[in-house]
Amino acid sequence: MTKAFVVREYGGPEQLRLEDVDVGAPGQGQLKIRNRAIGLNFVDVYQRTGLYKTSLPFTAGNEGAGDVVAVGPGVTDFAVGDRIAYQGPIGAYAEERILPADKAVRLPLAISYEVAAASLLKGATAFYLLHWTHALKADETILVHAAAGGTGQILTQWAKAIGARVIGTAGSDEKCNTVRGNGADLAINYKSDDFVARVKELTGGRGVDVVYDGVGAVTFEPSLDCLKVRGLMVSFGNASGPVSIPRLGILADKGSLYVTRPTGAGYFRTANDLRVAADALFNLIELGRIKVAIDQTWPLAQAVEAHRALEARQTTGSTLLLP
Repeated sequence: MTKAFVVREYGGPEQLRLEDVDVGAPGQGQLKIRNRAIGLNFVDVYQRTGLYKTSLPFTAGNEGAGDVVAVGPGVTDFAVGDRIAYQGPIGAYAEERILPADKAVRLPLAISYEVAAASLLKGATAFYLLHWTHALKADETILVHAAAGGTGQILTQWAKAIGARVIGTAGSDEKCNTVRGNGADLAINYKSDDFVARVKELTGGRGVDVVYDGVGAVTFEPSLDCLKVRGLMVSFGNASGPVSIPRLGILADKGSLYVTRPTGAGYFRTANDLRVAADALFNLIELGRIKVAIDQTWPLAQAVEAHRALEARQTTGSTLLLP
């Protein structure tokens, strides 16, 4: 038996219930993993509330790192004792879990379990946003919302490694200092400043090439006014609520804009897709081009409190749950 947080009904953080779970042995193409560190992400909240529908009951969590303790039939890429990291599928909030082998990536010795669990899902997201959703170029300017958050920090550093100009938004002066510390050229406190007016000012009225928005409802429409003609709006999260476009013609009115709503499930279709992203991420971390900020750690047993802090926007950088 192992301890795991199980969700039996959609709802608030109290729906995370710590239970004894029989993990069992790995089946065909599976690994049994002992978690060393578990990442906390907003997608965990979306699944817990039912915004992203998941069959009930389920063990929460989408990201972690640990050791292989058993190997199922048909697995040739991994052996007992291997250090691995993973992002998806659900089931991470547990001391031990079963994982499809094609969802695991090898963890270099230079990367700690904690750094891997704090960065793989967020870093893989940054990879597909900057390389596959839009192939960012060194002469482009982007706007990154929630740039002090875990994904925002990695996204900012990766964009700067490419050579782009980055404008980041955050909800306090302290968080804006964090944004600048990650290399952003400019940081805007959206609670005290009109970020649309500031972006227009900072771009000479042209607007940015791309907006990367993981916030959702409260930032989506104003962000359209931050884009250049034929600019791209990348809405990849719903921290403030889901987005809806009132009418398609708004994109024409604001400059023949493009909009996309990408997800990792749409980009990481094969084991190789994820491993390409992981290799690129771990390489930049080893080179020091991306620094992973682990600003909060909680014992796994306090996952409910960690969810409350995340939803209250009381966290910066990455948050870990430690078994």
